[in-house]
Amino acid sequence: MSPTSPLPTSHRREIVRLAVPAFLALIAEPLFLLADSAIIGHLGTAELAGLGVASAALVTAAGIFVFLAYGTTSIVARHLGAGDERSAVSAGIDGFWLALGLGAVTAAAVAVWAGPISAVFGSSPAAHEQATTYLRISALGIPAMLVILAVTGVLRGLQDTTTPLVASVVGFGANIVLNVVFVYGLHWGIAGSAWGTVIAQTGMGLALVTVLLVKARARHARLRPHPARVLAAGRTGLPLLVRTLALRATLLVTTWVAASLGDVTLAAHQVAMTVWSFLAFALDALAIAAQAITGRALGAGDRGGVRLAMGTMVRWGVWGGLALGLVIAGLHSVVPALFTPDPAVQEALGAALVVVGLGQAVAGYVFVLDGVLIGAGDGRWLAWGMVATFVAYLPLILAVRSAGPSGSPTRDVVVLWAAFTAFMVIRGVGLGWRARGDDWMVVGAR
Repeated sequence: MSPTSPLPTSHRREIVRLAVPAFLALIAEPLFLLADSAIIGHLGTAELAGLGVASAALVTAAGIFVFLAYGTTSIVARHLGAGDERSAVSAGIDGFWLALGLGAVTAAAVAVWAGPISAVFGSSPAAHEQATTYLRISALGIPAMLVILAVTGVLRGLQDTTTPLVASVVGFGANIVLNVVFVYGLHWGIAGSAWGTVIAQTGMGLALVTVLLVKARARHARLRPHPARVLAAGRTGLPLLVRTLALRATLLVTTWVAASLGDVTLAAHQVAMTVWSFLAFALDALAIAAQAITGRALGAGDRGGVRLAMGTMVRWGVWGGLALGLVIAGLHSVVPALFTPDPAVQEALGAALVVVGLGQAVAGYVFVLDGVLIGAGDGRWLAWGMVATFVAYLPLILAVRSAGPSGSPTRDVVVLWAAFTAFMVIRGVGLGWRARGDDWMVVGAR
């Protein structure tokens, strides 16, 4: 089969089989985050701005360890492609223990320093108080968040994206119910939303660990933690940790700049970023499929299959991003009222959503290529590539902060999101250059 041959129908079906459940699972979380934003937004602008600060900090605290999912997917898929399921699941067990340890340490740090962490963003005193309350409670759910990442990575590597879907729908569905009861029924305010999230995350984590244990016993894989192997799993994930830290730094700096532009701009940015995350998760379904398929194919020594699948998924990513972006841009005047009654925030958010929508074709391209290289285990290049992209982005976003509030929150949030879209373009250029070469296509279980 030549690199220009069309991907066989069976392979396209395999992409769809993995991507559709991954898509539904991935959009479940941002959908419920959107619901959380709507629930909190109707409490007031300070609460919504506080949620924006706390969410940025919390997602960063857990998100820097996303290598627990991405790295595990690649390793497990390679072992699966090489025909060694026992080693595949054993590698997943190592990831689980690593996630549990990292989660406990991170939760303690975030809970103790919730106030200073929230203060870093420089929001108003009212928003800071709300952010600190939410962050301190939500820290209790961090261990479960990291365990969910690790076990989800194992299941994806085993070519199972359906089980994480079921866990996401049930868990986040329970989250909405709990949040409504706690926030409005018991009148706990933003604290109620945090408690509802912690309870739902813990339940999801326990359910997924149960599934992993069943798979491990069926394959006679070891269950006890092996310190050397757990440390090895950590070292393997280090390049992806650097990559993620650079990405999270980008998002944090953007939120920091939004906070300097006032509560209205920050509140609009919070919802816009939540919408962007929803779209990112939707497009990331192809990236998840890319990770699993690339890892398994390279484990089996099939470089040609990787190249063909990558071409198909990149095209689907770009067209899918374009379609989603046009929908969001078309609904820019309707969506804001779902999240806030404040006219100023509504106007600013509507303008931001147009920019968000216009950038989605680029996002689709970026996410698919990122997934392919993660699945190939090209962590070192991804780490340095993301650091370089962050460095290139800094002058743009710092120029926005230096300009300061213009007196028009709508103008400020548009400029902010134009800068962030430029970051995605820079990232896409680098990933495209790397993907054109062959150095990243190393075969074998490694």
